[in-house]
Amino acid sequence: MMARLKVTQIKSKISEKQNQRDTLRSLGLKRINDTVVREDNAQNRGYVRTVAHLVKVEEID
Repeated sequence: MMARLKVTQIKSKISEKQNQRDTLRSLGLKRINDTVVREDNAQNRGYVRTVAHLVKVEEID
């Protein structure tokens, strides 16, 4: 079983750069306290790194 990432938006995207807003959208996050579970791969790790200051990440399996 592949590890997964539980990603929760904890801060507002207002006043953030457009590419960071787009990254939140591509992760599937729309508002504060939204949570998504994504596969733990290089692409999603990169997304999370881009918006690391806006989200909380937990590894689940």
